[in-house]
Order: sequence, then structure tokens, then C-alpha cells
Amino acid sequence: MKQIDIRDVKESVVSLISNDWALLTAKDNDGCNPMTVSWGGIGELWGKDTATVYIRESRYTKTLVDKEDYFSLCFFNDEHKDVLKYCGAKSGRDVDKVKETGITPVYDENAPYFKEAKLVLICKKRACQLLDENGFIDKEIKSKWYADNDMHYMYFAEIEKVLISE
Repeated sequence: MKQIDIRDVKESVVSLISNDWALLTAKDNDGCNPMTVSWGGIGELWGKDTATVYIRESRYTKTLVDKEDYFSLCFFNDEHKDVLKYCGAKSGRDVDKVKETGITPVYDENAPYFKEAKLVLICKKRACQLLDENGFIDKEIKSKWYADNDMHYMYFAEIEKVLISE
């Protein structure tokens, strides 16, 4: 992998997150746990390049992200879509997603990432905020996305490093 500036990413970050999805990965004891994310954004906040991701309260990965200062966002080519589907459907409480999918973790940064990724963002948490239904201007959001009251937390993270496969 080689390091680049986030502004040199050639693909649409909107498409990368919403269409291709990403694995958000945090440390889990001596290993790591990836979770598929398809909601988020890339931009600037507080004078820093920032990634925003959303994690539901019920997700095992939330407990891991809350314990660590860093996480990674890993984007893959289409041939890994089954890995992303699996990591989005299974919980790290129940299975070792890395073992089950065969992806290769790399631990040479502040957060683990995967050798098979085409693009990796190493992110340092800066803020976390519960999405509160009282803030929904469009009241249909609650019934459509949160009927079970499993709300998302928004994580704002500085993008400290961007890596691309060579």
C-alpha cells in the first residue's frame, strides 16, 4: 500500500460508501472485528479532513470503537462484495468474521485494516453523538429507519492517513 492525500482519491467517495460499502474495523483484543457500513460521508470539519460514520447502539463493533481512539475504513473491489455482505449480516459476538471470510488483517497502523482493500482510511475519533429523534425534521425518518428504537451514533473522525493498493 502507498500513502496518498484524500484529495487524490479518483473515485467518488459518495459512491464508495453508498454503493461499494466499506468495512469499518476496530481492534478486538488481539484481533479485529470488521463491520460493513454503507452510510457515512467524507468532508471537512474543524479544519480537518473528516470521515463520518454511523453505528447502531446494538452493534458489537460499537463497543470496540468506543474503547479505541482509531478505526479504519476499508474499501474493496467488486470481487469482495460477498465479504462485505457477510460482515454486515453476522455479529462479531457470534463469529470470527476475519477467519470466516479469509481476509488478511494488517496491524502496522493505529487501526487494523485489510491487505485486500483497494483504499484504506485510518481515522482518529474526534466526536460521537447520538442521533436523537427530537432532531428529525422529517418525522418519517423515525418510523422508516428506527421503528425498533435502535438508534445510530454518529462518529466524526479525522482522516489521518489514506492508503491505496499499488
